[in-house]
Amino acid sequence: MKTIGLIGGMTWHSTLEYYRLINAGVHQRLGGSHSARCILYSVDFDEVERLQGEGGWEALSGFVAEAAGKVERAGADMLLICANTMHKTAEAVEAAVSIPLIHIADAAAAEIQEQGLRTVGLLGTRFTMELDFYRERLEQRHGLMVLIPNEEERETVHDIIYRELGRGIILESSREAYKAVIRSLQLQGAEGIILGCTEIPLLIRPEDCPLPSFDTTAIHAKAAVDMALPH
Repeated sequence: MKTIGLIGGMTWHSTLEYYRLINAGVHQRLGGSHSARCILYSVDFDEVERLQGEGGWEALSGFVAEAAGKVERAGADMLLICANTMHKTAEAVEAAVSIPLIHIADAAAAEIQEQGLRTVGLLGTRFTMELDFYRERLEQRHGLMVLIPNEEERETVHDIIYRELGRGIILESSREAYKAVIRSLQLQGAEGIILGCTEIPLLIRPEDCPLPSFDTTAIHAKAAVDMALPH
């Protein structure tokens, strides 16, 4: 079994899910008393959130690359950045380490294509929805068509992530707000919905979505287990 390296704490609520899903996945496949070999470096999200708000992506790239180096030196055989938005730093991280980075967008795209879908709606932070690093990768590398909510809806989705989900707050009113945004994307032609923030699956369950939904936390964790275990 290979050792899975995790950069977490962005936020710790979703990092808990990564740890649970990875260990459950290893146990399911190997049985007995098996659990995952993993190394977790957890950051203080307050610093990350501040730099995101200031547009300090260069500083964030250095910050995450430094964390990645520590995870590699600790003995990890692969690396996961446990957040969709922080894949804005993926190129810097890949340049800083020699172990493979499992990119969350690539893992999501593989699941979407396996279901035969091409047009998908994307929910996430405003950085994930609006900047090129995520949508362009899905479109240019994987041939998907990515739809995003309108400006007002994007603000709603983003605010709920930072004010509520990232702080462990789950409100039924916010679930209904997200469901309205999903219906809007469906009317635009979305065939599926990417839950493109690792906190969103804490709010939106499969039964809340009228379309196939793609839980990027679970998908990313599964990709790690696939790489960690011999086939």
